[in-house]
Amino acid sequence: MNNFKAKEIPLPSYFSKPLYLDRKFVLTAPEVPFGKTLAGLLAEWDFADVFSEGEPAKYSAPQSEIKGGDSEMAALASSMPDAGKLQTAQKLYASFEKYVRALFDRFSTKNHLDFSFLVSNFKVLLDAIRKDYRFILQIQPQSEGRDEDYLVFHTMNTTIVAIVIGDSMKLSDQWLMELGIAALLHEIGMLRLPPESYLGKRPLTAEEKKLIYIHPIIGHNFLKSFEFPIAVSRAVLEHHERENGTGYPKQKTAEGIHLYSKIIAVACSYAAISAARPHREAVDSHTGMMELLKNQGKQYNEKVIRALVSSLSVFPIGLRVMLSNGKKGQVVDINPKKPYYPVVQILDAQNPDGSAVTLKTSEEGVSIVRALSPKEAEG
Repeated sequence: MNNFKAKEIPLPSYFSKPLYLDRKFVLTAPEVPFGKTLAGLLAEWDFADVFSEGEPAKYSAPQSEIKGGDSEMAALASSMPDAGKLQTAQKLYASFEKYVRALFDRFSTKNHLDFSFLVSNFKVLLDAIRKDYRFILQIQPQSEGRDEDYLVFHTMNTTIVAIVIGDSMKLSDQWLMELGIAALLHEIGMLRLPPESYLGKRPLTAEEKKLIYIHPIIGHNFLKSFEFPIAVSRAVLEHHERENGTGYPKQKTAEGIHLYSKIIAVACSYAAISAARPHREAVDSHTGMMELLKNQGKQYNEKVIRALVSSLSVFPIGLRVMLSNGKKGQVVDINPKKPYYPVVQILDAQNPDGSAVTLKTSEEGVSIVRALSPKEAEG
């Protein structure tokens, strides 16, 4: 193990291996920077030396075939007034889409994934989702090509929702990073299957169903071979397991399923229920939420379901709705104490100063009558 003088380490730096205080106590993981705060604390505590099997490197965005995941995302995540955040979220969403497409293409053509690279590119996106998820969830991707690109959009939506759930459950920064990377890669095994097995409009054959059931194993084995953290590869393996033992590939029950897997199971199911597929029409996100709530305590973990509802509400952010006053609106924020009564922005209406017209729905005042169907929402 290498010895480093704390005061001589460039700030901020990312160590390629865990950094230790006394050869046993971990100071930072590779994805966590050694910055001014930590350096100051070490000086205050009179710890002159730290230890690592890796080397420090001054952080700079890596250059690779995957674009849109570093400086572009960083620029988009800068703070600005609320009036511009929806537009920024749209650009961030487009950048994230490009990032996922390039990631999948790199894996498909070069058969390689690198955890450190993914982490360094994922930091800004993670921070943006945690900070402004209510704007990002309002983004409606273009309907053209959604069937052929189902895995891309499903991966994006699952990752966003998983991070929102994990943040609501107060996971640490390191755990949120691992959770986000696991969600980003949870369907990576699908890329080794024939596309018709998950994109076809006909019923699956028995052989195709068997292939679907083993895609978590394929993904897990790839990540294990690339030396991803055990928790990440395990989450990919278990994301189709269910609390009541009805999942696959190993029919595990609640006690044997990792927390990341439980979160991704809910996020993945919510994203899948709410998305259009080649063999069926999309349902609105409220219907998707209600489907998950019906399974509460059966297939899915109750705490995770509660975190989803508290973060998105029963009428989730981004949903277009019909109001009791006859107007159409879009859910733009939650009411944490009243999940049935979120904040709604009135469509095609503006205040005299040009700002959007919003209202807090309530039992006594204007309330949501129903969700608009995806076709109504697009019309």
